[in-house]
Amino acid sequence: MREIFTSLRRTPYQSLAAFSVLFFTLFLSLVLFISLSFVNGFLSYLETRPQVTVYFQTKTPENNIFKVRDELAASGKTLAIKYINQRQAFQIYKDLNKDNPLLLEMVSADILPPSLEIYAKKPIYLPEIAEYLKKQGDVDEVQYQKDIVDKLLSLTNFLRKSSLVFFIYLIFMSIVVLTTSTLFKIALKKDEIELLRLLGASNNYIRKPYLAEGLFLGSAASFISFLIVIGTFLYFNTFLKSYLAGVPALTLDLYATRLTVWPMNPIFFTAMFSLSLVFGCAIAIVSSYLATNKYLKV
Repeated sequence: MREIFTSLRRTPYQSLAAFSVLFFTLFLSLVLFISLSFVNGFLSYLETRPQVTVYFQTKTPENNIFKVRDELAASGKTLAIKYINQRQAFQIYKDLNKDNPLLLEMVSADILPPSLEIYAKKPIYLPEIAEYLKKQGDVDEVQYQKDIVDKLLSLTNFLRKSSLVFFIYLIFMSIVVLTTSTLFKIALKKDEIELLRLLGASNNYIRKPYLAEGLFLGSAASFISFLIVIGTFLYFNTFLKSYLAGVPALTLDLYATRLTVWPMNPIFFTAMFSLSLVFGCAIAIVSSYLATNKYLKV
């Protein structure tokens, strides 16, 4: 550790440049990771809600409604379909307006339409399901949150593509700056390295201090960027709670694991820090290895 701090003091500007590049890379990576996690969490949440609701005319026979339900189920595009008859609709209406007796007196079960609440397997199926329902003769109204779903799908696709390009750019620039900084430090110790080689020191022995310094910078940048992101997250916690008051939880599916994004929890914070630490250390190690490898001509 003493050797690392000595090296940092000898080349303060190069060390600061390397740390700054790593810090901004990891900070922006964490921000993008959180943004993508929340957007994907919202999409997953929408998949648990009635995404399309179709209201039938009050005199529609149940057999006709069941026929539409069965055809939708057979299409393979629906996850679940819930039938709500007039009596159930009236009970829901009473629960929603239990504090307003006047509204309860004005409505009876006979005037409320039966409906189907449809859950699609994927959001992209929603327009097809809605168009199919609109063509049915007994349908009175079809409701689904087209604008919200379309915007979320567009935003998710845009974030995924732009994030990939941005990540590649950040990694490339970080490696270039860190490699250049390490090469400069190696040049300052050229005579010392030549002496070590004459004494029979292996390339791994010569490379070790630069790899250790890279690991230190990567870990420090990861830790500080994580603290700033978490501090910002906690600062806006009250706003997020009020904004997401109707959302019980946002989850992100990662292969066989489901990660809870919201509400805040230690597991999500641990995952963020672990990804940041691994990412930062990997960039630092690769850069240090490339620089020493070029100089040592291994």
